[in-house]
Parts: sequence; structure tokens; C-alpha cells
Amino acid sequence: MEPTAPRARGGLTRGRVAALVGVSESTLRRWADLGLVPVDPEHGWTTSSLNHARVVQRLRSKGRSLAEIALVAERSGLALHYLSGVIDPATEHLTPEQVGERTGLQPALVRRVAEAFGFSATGVEALGEDDVALFEHVARALDAGFPLVAMLQLARVYGQALGRVADAEVRMFRLYVRDPLLREDTTALEAAEAVGALASLVTPLAERIIQDVHRRSLHWFIEQDAVSLVEQALDAESLLGLGRLRVAIAFADLAGYTRLTEEQGDEEAVEAVERFVDAVDSSLPDDARILKTIGDEVMVIGDDAAALVEWAVGFQERHREEPRPRIGIHEGEVLFRDGDYFGREVNKAARVVARAGGGEVLTTEEIAARPRRDVAFTPIGAVRLKGFRDPTALYVATRPAGR
Repeated sequence: MEPTAPRARGGLTRGRVAALVGVSESTLRRWADLGLVPVDPEHGWTTSSLNHARVVQRLRSKGRSLAEIALVAERSGLALHYLSGVIDPATEHLTPEQVGERTGLQPALVRRVAEAFGFSATGVEALGEDDVALFEHVARALDAGFPLVAMLQLARVYGQALGRVADAEVRMFRLYVRDPLLREDTTALEAAEAVGALASLVTPLAERIIQDVHRRSLHWFIEQDAVSLVEQALDAESLLGLGRLRVAIAFADLAGYTRLTEEQGDEEAVEAVERFVDAVDSSLPDDARILKTIGDEVMVIGDDAAALVEWAVGFQERHREEPRPRIGIHEGEVLFRDGDYFGREVNKAARVVARAGGGEVLTTEEIAARPRRDVAFTPIGAVRLKGFRDPTALYVATRPAGR
């Protein structure tokens, strides 16, 4: 039963928790009476209460009955106690108008930026105190002259990338920490407490790791961009349109991957993909990087087309085991948006790899027109690529005879 203490440390009350969760006080009292929401005997309503209430509300919104949730709570104490040691929820909600008053941003802009960062529809209208600092950073960047269009794109990149990081962190804990504990002679509550203790130690380290990796990566890409800028000036290339770049694009995948999945199962196939992606990532030239992976396919972006072709030929020489990789390379002008590359030239590179066989490197004429001593280009004729009206001349890139 709920204690008579009217207010918890930090100023939380039953009414305030109910308002933050979006339920009535009577509903919240009923959840507490059922043991679904913990109320500290000494301090009353705490952030742990708030965390649990939010989870119960989400379960209720998904159609779960109180009886079902209570059954889980009876068996395992809801196994959510680790939340209180890991997540520090916002105990006050601010509207975009209030955030705008404190940061100087227009409320409409606060909403646009929040949506770009990936905040939910309800989250956009119920911002926390910590979010104010985030929007203060945005305001300072805009005041310094950073274009709004670029800020919105960066916000989307940050939101998607860090959302993926957070999702991976939670799932890794579940798969490799919590679930193994549950397979042992450990109750769900004991497992949750163990996970909570570990997570409370690891979470600050994860934030520092992300910060350090970002700092190191930023330095690296600034250096690479400086090199590219000098080479562009030496080549006397004119500046392209706003948001446009000229890059080399490579797509690589595993020939026969679907058959491998059928014959050897998902786990073997996934392990083959992981080995393939690791091999690509560890062998790329300095100015190239993996942009993204889609199943067994890898998209690589580089500034030096010749170096990318040389890498591809060498990669095929080193990887003879089945399933064999296949690689398609093209070069052209692309549109850069939200950290990704778009346009017909990207589409063409993706179509080129689809025409390659296992162990082959196929290129377009744009690539073959920049020959190197250590790569030979053999024309295979013009083919009609899916989605393109005019035929495209393709070349097989190999090591020259005798080398």
C-alpha cells in the first residue's frame, strides 16, 4: 500500500507522477496497490516509481491487462528495478514554447529540430530540463552562422545514428547479460538487479566512449577532406552545386547468399556476412569508408576512384572461399543529404554490382577511363541496367597479365 508521505525527494508526488505518465491519480493509486508501481516506504514517490509507471502505461496502451501485468509482477517483481539505477527520467515537462523562451529559438523551430533528432510526437511536446541544454547548443550553432538546412540534416544524422547505438546497447545487454542470467538458477528480479548494477557502471563509460570515438573520427575526416580539397584545386575542378559531391561508389555483396541461408541456416549465413563486412572494413584505402550495410550488401564511398578499384581487385584475390564476393564500382556526381548519398549515379553503382558474378569486379566507363598500371580493364560490352534507358558500357577489372 502507498505510504502517507506526501512528497518524495526531488519533489515528486502521486499527482505529479500521474501527470507525467498521462493517467489519473486513481489509476496510479490502483497500480501501486497491485504492486505494479513501487512506492518507497520512506521517500514515497520516486523516479523509480515514475519509470515503472511509464512501463505499465506502455503495456496498457498495447492492450495488456492489469491481470497479465500483475502476474508478471508476482513472479518476478516486474524485473524493472534496474531502471531506477540506469535511467534518470525527466520530472518536469516543458513545452516547445517554454524551451523557445529560454533558448531564443522559435517554438516552430524547436519542434522541427526535435523531430529531426527523432523525438516522438508526444516527446516533442513534453521536453525535459536536459533537453534545454541540447537546444541551447543548437541555438549557439545557428547564431554562429551554421546554416539551418545543414543543422536539420545533422540532427537527423545524430538522431538516427545514436538511436541505433542506444538500441544496440539495450539489445546487447539483453542478449549477452540478462538472458544468460535467466538461464541460470537466478530469478528475474535477481537478474534485473545484476543487470542494473552492471549497466549503472557501463552507461557513463559508453557515453565517454562515444565522445572519444566521435572526436577521433572527426579529426580523421577533417584531415581527409582537407586532402580532397587540395586535390580538387590541383585538378582545376569547378565547385559543384550546393550539397553535391563527386565520389567513387562501390557496392559489394556475397554471390549466392540466399542459397547459403537455405543450405546452412541463418546463423552460418550471418557469420559469413560478418566476416565479409569486417574484411571489407579492415582493408579499405584510407579515403574510403563503409557508408552502410543492407543485409549482405555493403556500400562504400571513396574520393579516389583509382585506389578503390585497386582495393577491389586485391580484395577479390584474397577472398577465394565461398560465397565469393562481387563488387561493382562507378564514379559520379551525387547529392549529399542527411549523411547519405543520393542520385542516379548511386543507383547505377547498385545496378552494376547486380550484373557481376562471384569473384568479379565490374566497373563503368567512368572508372575504366582512369587506368592504372596495376589494374587492367576488359570491356564486356554495353548492357541495359534496370531503371536506365540507355545501355551502360561495363568493364571487368583484373590484375594485368604477368603481374
